[in-house]
Amino acid sequence: MYCTLIITRYPKYLGLFGFLSMALFRLPLYFNKRIKFFKLMGSGKNGTFDIHPDFNQWALLFTAEDAIISTPKFIYKYWNFFHCNIKEFLLQPIEGHGLWDKKKIFGELPKQTNYNGSIAVLTRATIRMNRLKNFWNNVGSVASKMSAAKGLIISYGIGEMPWIRQATFSIWEDKNAMKDFAYSMQKHVDVIQKTRSENWYKEEMFVRFRIISMKGIDKSIAAKMLILQPSYEEA
Repeated sequence: MYCTLIITRYPKYLGLFGFLSMALFRLPLYFNKRIKFFKLMGSGKNGTFDIHPDFNQWALLFTAEDAIISTPKFIYKYWNFFHCNIKEFLLQPIEGHGLWDKKKIFGELPKQTNYNGSIAVLTRATIRMNRLKNFWNNVGSVASKMSAAKGLIISYGIGEMPWIRQATFSIWEDKNAMKDFAYSMQKHVDVIQKTRSENWYKEEMFVRFRIISMKGIDKSIAAKMLILQPSYEEA
């Protein structure tokens, strides 16, 4: 199984066309039978869980059995017409657990592997309505420290529905750097424990990926990558 994640940024004052794309893109994605699962999503402002949406940044995620499955041409033509900045990540899920829309969209995955290289992480959750206040009162302090975490290369906050269905996609120099942030900061550990004890999530998923290729990535970011089999196109 392979996963493609595309982050697009529309020019200033054209974010409305990103909002319209959430409806327009469904048909070409739905009728592409080689695409097994897809999600069209909005974005938060600060690269992680953020209560404030970024109306100029939007995301598309889809899965396929074949790594060469490309985004439908209509979608790329739409983005190019509006001169969007496009960042595309081709990923192979290697570890993880959880569900998305009650499905194991990446198939059966081990919880741990011996992979050691640059790693991408997708964390997503559907927050219970009666736990929204608990969630947003606690994640802000953790999210604000993520951008300064040692070993973090890049991160994006994305989601299907503002405030309720949230996700974070991040890339780290290696698994140790990611784990240091996740488990060495006491505040983050406390929040993880609260998600369990207070039952914040109706559904959740956590997946790690090997990065196969990247497109539209700045040279400064690409230079940080320690991919075992590097393949990327610089912006």
